[in-house]
Amino acid sequence: MSKVMKTMRLQHEFCEFVPGNLKPGTLYISMEYGTAVHLCVCGCGQKVVTPLSPTDWKLIYDGDTVSLDPSIGNWSFDCQSHYWIKKNRVIFSKKWTDDEIKENRKFDQEVKADYFNDSKRVIPKSESGFFEFVKDLFRKK
Repeated sequence: MSKVMKTMRLQHEFCEFVPGNLKPGTLYISMEYGTAVHLCVCGCGQKVVTPLSPTDWKLIYDGDTVSLDPSIGNWSFDCQSHYWIKKNRVIFSKKWTDDEIKENRKFDQEVKADYFNDSKRVIPKSESGFFEFVKDLFRKK
């Protein structure tokens, strides 16, 4: 990819349940279940699930557009695409090395461990909704 990063636009759709058939170019957002889902923007067709929580992604909705923070790195996919969603725009980022991916995964684990090991912390309702959603996924199998 050249030094000038490619960009594309996504539309967003707020929903309670994510549909079974995802439309390319659409970011589905379930506030009830604290999750955003879309098809990988590289075109590989993989479903990308981004949990919304203090240790995962944050959704920013300005009344017109949405952003997710931090970037999305699909390291487990063959494409290993890496991009940001900012104000409904997809901004492709540089491909990461195996070492960068390993370091980022380690950092994510440490952040989660620190957050969930805080004995004074109370799990907010939005997080408990996400965990119930995950439990429901396993119950339906």
